[in-house]
Amino acid sequence: MHLKTIYLCKECGYESSKWLGKCPTCDAWNSFIEDVIQTGPKSTLSKTPRSMKIAAKEVSSLSKPSKNTTKLTTGIEEFDRVIGNGFTPGSLTLLSGEPGIGKSTLTLQLANKIARNYKVLLVSGEESIDQIAERSIRLGFDEKNLVAINEYNLEVILETMRKENPVFVIIDSVQVIASLDIPSQAGSINQVRYCTEAILELAKTSNITTMLIGHVTKDGTLAGPRVLEHLVDTVISLEGDRYQHFRMLRASKNRFGNCSEVGIFEMTEKGLTEVKNPSKQFLEGRIENAIGSAITVAMEGTRPFLVEVQALVSTTHFGYPKRTANGFDLNRLQILIAILEKYGKLNLQNQDIFINVVGGIRLDEPAADLALLIAIASSYFKKPIPNNTIIFGEAGLSGELRKVPHNEKRLKEAQKLGFQTIISSEKFKRVIEAINF
Repeated sequence: MHLKTIYLCKECGYESSKWLGKCPTCDAWNSFIEDVIQTGPKSTLSKTPRSMKIAAKEVSSLSKPSKNTTKLTTGIEEFDRVIGNGFTPGSLTLLSGEPGIGKSTLTLQLANKIARNYKVLLVSGEESIDQIAERSIRLGFDEKNLVAINEYNLEVILETMRKENPVFVIIDSVQVIASLDIPSQAGSINQVRYCTEAILELAKTSNITTMLIGHVTKDGTLAGPRVLEHLVDTVISLEGDRYQHFRMLRASKNRFGNCSEVGIFEMTEKGLTEVKNPSKQFLEGRIENAIGSAITVAMEGTRPFLVEVQALVSTTHFGYPKRTANGFDLNRLQILIAILEKYGKLNLQNQDIFINVVGGIRLDEPAADLALLIAIASSYFKKPIPNNTIIFGEAGLSGELRKVPHNEKRLKEAQKLGFQTIISSEKFKRVIEAINF
């Protein structure tokens, strides 16, 4: 056996014999990581003549599935909707999230729900069995079909899965699993990719539904090579502020459903509970006639819900004004401030501007532009926005207001909660008109 040092791109998995500043495949800078691999005799497949014609052993018709495709539901409606009305048998799902966000709590709840009818195996390489048992007792779970092991060796995990033959498996986490066949340490690109491929093969051939838990980097993206996201069937992430009650479950990839769906949860003493009416929850505790407070309708997947946007404008005591945003893109905020200065005729060059989206929710869609602009204007002029007012619309760089999709759903959700005054691109065509309503 010989060991060889190689360099792998953590973005696309490109392999190089030397370190490169820029990846020639994905053009990413400083993305190469040093790794050690095992080298040996070349596979006999490389000696097979190219002219040899080998057909597949079996071909299948797409008109009728060859295996049972009945969805494995958890009974948690918010979760099932995100993954496509339940787990597809034999699928591989990847769950990611920041430390302390509630990944282990959520997966333990899923395991206990499924264990009511099927056998479930929980593999933990980070926590002991006693720690998992204590959390399970605290959450009020005691299912006999749920078994757990504390293991990080890939070969032991795979053999346990074959022996126990569970219907559902949770592995926490893929970054701590290591194989004896790979000389590099756990969490390296080679280990993560090799272990995931081995688990995927067993899940597909044995029809075992499997969920992997993955770590995230400092900027919130999934740790490890990007090839990991391509291997799995579904990629879901648990988002939110760890110091807030609300959590949002979002799918960024889903081969079996709509990847734009989201689920809203609330962290309680009994674990993560479903939020059936997020609009009412997000507006709870709002102060009437508050200056700089605007209500907008955000669309997450096919669901509309009302969110409060707060703005604070204060005269700066320094030469350069400060712009801070919590739950909103800072670059987008800079653009909106420029639009407000040029077309709204507001002098904000000596004003600090602070933005907060209440509830730990992050607004990414352009429909929140108008609510943000009016909230800033409200704080600047020290005039409150009427309580029964809902605001949504996209702002253009020419000072115009553009229509946003799902207009009827937004209006219906607003009227359901008693909002009568609507400020949108349907009524106003320019930013200056909406500000001076």
